[in-house]
Amino acid sequence: MRTSFLNPTIFKNACQDSLLKFNPKRLLSNPVILVTEVIGFLSLLSCAYSYAKGMPIGFEVAITAIIFLTVFFANFSESIAEGRGKAQADSLRKTKHLTQARLVEDGKEKTINALDLKKGDVVVCEAGDIIPGDGDVLEGIATVDESAITGESAPVIRESGGDRSAVTGGTRVISDRILVQITVDAGSSFLDQMIQLVEGAKRKKTPNEVALSILLNGISLILLVAVLTLKSFTDFVGESTHQNLSSVITVPVLSALLICLLPTTISALLSAIGISGMDRLIQKNIIALSGRAVEAAGDIDILLMDKTGTITFGNRQASEFFPQKNTTVEYLAEVAQLSSLSDETAEGRSIKVLAKEKYNLRAQNYDPKTLEFIPFSAHSRMSGVNVHAKEKTTVIRKGAEDAVAKHLTSFGVVLPEDVKATCQRIAKLGGTPLVVCEDEKALGVIYLKDIVKGGIKERFAELRKMGIRTIMVTGDNPLTAAAIAAEAGVDDFIAQATPENKMNRIKEEQKKGLLVAMTGDGTNDAPALAQADVGVAMNTGTQAAREAGNMVDLDSNPTKLIEIVETGKQILMTRGALTTFSLANDIAKYFAIIPSIFDQLYPQKGESGILKSLDLMHLHSPQSAILSSLIFNAFIILLLVPLALHGVPYKAIRMQALLRKNLLIYGLGGVLSPFVGIKLIDLLFSLFLR
Repeated sequence: MRTSFLNPTIFKNACQDSLLKFNPKRLLSNPVILVTEVIGFLSLLSCAYSYAKGMPIGFEVAITAIIFLTVFFANFSESIAEGRGKAQADSLRKTKHLTQARLVEDGKEKTINALDLKKGDVVVCEAGDIIPGDGDVLEGIATVDESAITGESAPVIRESGGDRSAVTGGTRVISDRILVQITVDAGSSFLDQMIQLVEGAKRKKTPNEVALSILLNGISLILLVAVLTLKSFTDFVGESTHQNLSSVITVPVLSALLICLLPTTISALLSAIGISGMDRLIQKNIIALSGRAVEAAGDIDILLMDKTGTITFGNRQASEFFPQKNTTVEYLAEVAQLSSLSDETAEGRSIKVLAKEKYNLRAQNYDPKTLEFIPFSAHSRMSGVNVHAKEKTTVIRKGAEDAVAKHLTSFGVVLPEDVKATCQRIAKLGGTPLVVCEDEKALGVIYLKDIVKGGIKERFAELRKMGIRTIMVTGDNPLTAAAIAAEAGVDDFIAQATPENKMNRIKEEQKKGLLVAMTGDGTNDAPALAQADVGVAMNTGTQAAREAGNMVDLDSNPTKLIEIVETGKQILMTRGALTTFSLANDIAKYFAIIPSIFDQLYPQKGESGILKSLDLMHLHSPQSAILSSLIFNAFIILLLVPLALHGVPYKAIRMQALLRKNLLIYGLGGVLSPFVGIKLIDLLFSLFLR
């Protein structure tokens, strides 16, 4: 559940943590804010010196207080981002500490704390038990409630062998009994990783963050040198113009000037943007095991996606009835529906639904006592019904083309050529034909189609706008794969895919300098997941797949890959937008504060200095200009925290259009906002100073 930063508990904890972060050791990872704090202490020492000399210190104290308030707001932005996940982490940690494990050793069972389990231990779990750790089912089958991890209330099946053997610590067994072998060491479980991630405790800076931090630190160093030279410059001007400018440049004034020009805004919000990006993935039930993977998701060039369950629903559904000549489509639909009354497969249900919705047919004219249902079997590859009338039994069957053809030979007839032609046409379209016959007569063909998900084509079109290519991976033959790829609107496909095919294709794309993402859930997907820049493993998949990927989707929904890319893009967009705003903001503050401070330099005919002509805002006084700029500089951080947490609204547009938008909205906004904000604060000061 998403938590608001206005939540009283989160707000209180964030304020407390912000004060603890005044410890310089905790600010080492953010040099710009560390410099701000150091400047604050230098200004504080200057206040103490002025007080000892009996000089007025009200102005200096105000500057010092606002500098420390700037540091507090910078700490607060990070703390509030971290705090949104701590409530969830506390709940998960409580579950972890209270869980008991039924350890099996030498055929005997004993109860121990889940924290004492080691990799390789075997535990037994029955209905009502909480699974004590990550592992694989060795024996048995059970339904498991994974809502504590995934948020999904519907239980899932977990069984030994296959791709549904992995279980997660903290989930609850609802029915039956399973033996689970623990596959991770203590402290490395999925629950442990989730706790660390939601708290942001071990989040490392991503490469882009590191690069941006280096840039900001370089800018800060240049500004620091420039500001430090102002004292010498002012003294030189004073001597050459015979002015006493000793009161113009003081330690507090230099401190205020430097703080206003430093990129404090983006430096304060940079960590919050990264943490909140991870939080947004967690809200979507996706655990990123690497911050680098989240960042890579925003730069992805290629998406590899399985056809089944991602692009298509995975269950073939009846799409159309093709009757043989001399048979009406309504009669074919009626007989097909009758043959499917006891068929509870997805295909059987879809046949009944199609006959009902398209032809308004309902099998209500038949006495259930006269119907003998023939279930599907792997041997016959057919299903159907025998209708027992008073004088005759009507045999109705539906099934694969060759199975029905063999069935008709028992009546001494062959499958008609037009039915064979229809079956071939359906196969070329990528569908599956089911032939329906009544006694010795073939009535026609049901077209079973692997239905492409609604809206998926539009989503692929959005990705294409961003320059991302989509590749469908399927085990189908090339003809079927091509038909579905064309309908879904993907850019390319890999037919009859093997683990080697997938991994080789990823390597080929990476050799071109492209970033590749893919999803998978089976052991055979593990090599490709490990090779991909963003490998999203399904939580229901095997342990090998989960260990190979750098993200895990708790809902096991392969379409989440698109949402992951969108979230990664949103993080990059938010960081870029706020960086643009911050730098533009700092440039604007330069023009707001410098002319007002140095308006006495080089006076002309007894009037104000030549820089007065650049004072576009006409602020009340140099002191008012400094305090107004400082206050604006501090509170703009607080005002931008919601945007950093929620992210810039995402839209699939090309990079050129995105750059223009950022420059127009956040660049121009960053330039104008200081003029408006500082002027309003200055007007308030002027009211009190009258």
